[in-house]
Amino acid sequence: MTELEIAQLAAKAAEDKKGNNVVILNLQGLSIIADYFVVCHGNSETQVQAIVDNIKDSVEEAGLTVRGREGYDEARWVLIDLGDVVVHVFHRDEREFYNIERLWKDAPVVSVQ
Repeated sequence: MTELEIAQLAAKAAEDKKGNNVVILNLQGLSIIADYFVVCHGNSETQVQAIVDNIKDSVEEAGLTVRGREGYDEARWVLIDLGDVVVHVFHRDEREFYNIERLWKDAPVVSVQ
């Protein structure tokens, strides 16, 4: 599975739990951190955790490994490390505050399929 396919799998899993404004940013050539960021938000801590759980389950069902997860208990900004794909699941308020898409404005947006 390519990194783009992994990013799209994670994005689709987020959408399945009603993740809002799901975006895939292509960071290839812009960062050594990852090739893709998947960014979305939920409207409550419970929804953020449900999105994260569904992404984790979907990735593992595809035979992939979640390398790390940070921020789950607080559910305000959860990072999921999928290797060259990093998923950011925000609570709505934190997404507006940090505005990660603005920080990576040079990154092309890839469609979620």
